[in-house]
Amino acid sequence: MVNPEEAVIVNALVRQALVSAQEVMGENGLNAVLRSVGLERFVGNFPPNDTNPGIKTVEYAKLNEAIEAFYGRGGKGMLRRIGKASFQYGVREQGALMGVAGVALKLMPQKGRIKFVLNAMVNARKKTNPQVDAWLEDEGDKIAYCESTCAICLGRHSDQPVCHLYVGSVAEAVRWATEQKYAIIETHCIAKGDKYCRFEVGEIKA
Repeated sequence: MVNPEEAVIVNALVRQALVSAQEVMGENGLNAVLRSVGLERFVGNFPPNDTNPGIKTVEYAKLNEAIEAFYGRGGKGMLRRIGKASFQYGVREQGALMGVAGVALKLMPQKGRIKFVLNAMVNARKKTNPQVDAWLEDEGDKIAYCESTCAICLGRHSDQPVCHLYVGSVAEAVRWATEQKYAIIETHCIAKGDKYCRFEVGEIKA
């Protein structure tokens, strides 16, 4: 198991996050946050779309925390919007990597579509970074995306779940697959002391 302090996020995912954040926050807002956490090297200079190491996971967690702080009470909503944009970017720019290109989802039942897209997220994360430990939890009436190497809350401590960007990404993934909106609830969070982060899909329609 990799020491969490040494874990990294690959360039492709850093680029995805920064492009999505700029789309939602605007260039000036993103640049201000990047400077506040010592990531000035990405101001006007996003990393390439490859799988070389981009930044340490702890830096990525600090970036998420800084975005939330920058917007105060609106920070959670802003991060969820960035997560939504991040999934859209992944489908648009990395569809083959995510395994979602040309899939006939309309032939599947709703639960099958949800399982498919969450498994695609799991597989894409593992393909881009072998350090990732992520899985799909299927308890029949409950389906959840889980990850014990969550990059959003590493080194953070809170009495409430803090992975708002992931909530947005999972929600948009499920909406994309099903063409319906589902509530996503973060039931477990490493920042709260849990062993992994868990994002459960709300009541699934037949």
